Amino acid sequence: MPTEAAPAADAAPDARYTPAERRNRIGAIMAASSGNLVEWFDFYIYAFCALYFAPAFFPKSDATGQLLNTAGVFAAGFLMRPIGGWLFGRLADRGGRRIALILSVLTMCVGSLAIACLPTYGKIGVWAPALLLAARLVQGVSVGGEYGAAATYMSEMSLKGRRGFYSSFQYVTLIGGQLLASLVVVLLQQVLNEGQLKAWGWRIPFVIGALTALVALILRLRLQESASDEVRRRPTAGSLTVLLRDHWRAFLTVLGLTAGGSLIFYTFTTYMQKYLVNSAGMSIKTASDVMTACLFLFMCMQPLFGALSDRIGRRANMLLFSALGTLGVVPVMLVLHGASNPLVAGALLTLALAAVSLYTSISGIIKAEMFPTEVRALGVGLAYALANALFGGSAEYVALLFKAAGHEPVFFWYVTVVMAVVFLISLRLPKAGRYLHHER
Repeated sequence: MPTEAAPAADAAPDARYTPAERRNRIGAIMAASSGNLVEWFDFYIYAFCALYFAPAFFPKSDATGQLLNTAGVFAAGFLMRPIGGWLFGRLADRGGRRIALILSVLTMCVGSLAIACLPTYGKIGVWAPALLLAARLVQGVSVGGEYGAAATYMSEMSLKGRRGFYSSFQYVTLIGGQLLASLVVVLLQQVLNEGQLKAWGWRIPFVIGALTALVALILRLRLQESASDEVRRRPTAGSLTVLLRDHWRAFLTVLGLTAGGSLIFYTFTTYMQKYLVNSAGMSIKTASDVMTACLFLFMCMQPLFGALSDRIGRRANMLLFSALGTLGVVPVMLVLHGASNPLVAGALLTLALAAVSLYTSISGIIKAEMFPTEVRALGVGLAYALANALFGGSAEYVALLFKAAGHEPVFFWYVTVVMAVVFLISLRLPKAGRYLHHER
């Protein structure tokens, strides 16, 4: 992958667009982002509501067994992501980004509505958990396809020279979906008692998810296509054979970057709340408050670090991210272990998430820049989904496994080693994207 200098024209991005085109592009990015928020809201609401609906689907287990069963169904959604990455990536490259984005949010709507309407174990027996698993697999396919299609579309529609800034809104809405899911559950906890939540209240967030998915669907129906007819008609469009034969280096690079990025992202987000409770000794409520505040700040950081990449380059962002991750994970986790003061823990976690933002803010754009248009969605989506399923989906399980064995710090070193690999990969990145910066 040859090193290339960034085009000088990127310094004046607005000069190449008319006011109308600039408005259309920004509007398209916002519409695509809204659907992304809904996708991740629907995906995460399952985890936040599991405590309440687990007895309805797994009544013969004890409380721990019920949560383990629901966690297993949650993990199954990760395993379906590569299928979604391949299916929707191929569709986006051959049929267009617009149709892939429409179908991905429609699929998520179907999955959420199915969970909201599922009969319980008491009514249909073992078919209840089986149908829950089926609905969750549908959601896994949807969110696996969403990432590649959304990352590709947003990178292609972003204003040249400010692509890092605009593409960062993919993670703004990803984190926003996670936050919104948490806030909906907190609101329900204020107006319903525990008995009502377990009886029927847990269904409400899934209904909300399905309804908001319909709104996102309407917005996406108005999207303009970002890939030309000529490109989509090429025999090589969406070809897995071509991707692995001609672009395998880029594919492996995205796998490596995503492995480290997903692992550290899930370490400092979904796993961190359990770490603050089980290892740092905080109460569940205090840990939830700390995580909510930190996730909000994390969300707000994305455009700032995306804009930074437009100034210093994606490669510099990745080098900073991987270097800080390699050097900082072990000390940060060890200090957090003894940080009983929530303000200290929150400040330290915010600094850690700032380092992670160097990657998350450009996660989509840096991958899209590595592939030509005809296999871009497939390359981004499939590589991301594979690495995310293997490293991101397993992060919490691996961490808890080491803790149960009495060797919790080994997990910190595991993350450190993966981040060191990301640093070596980042050293080989070109100074500018190989393909996308040539496109309008």
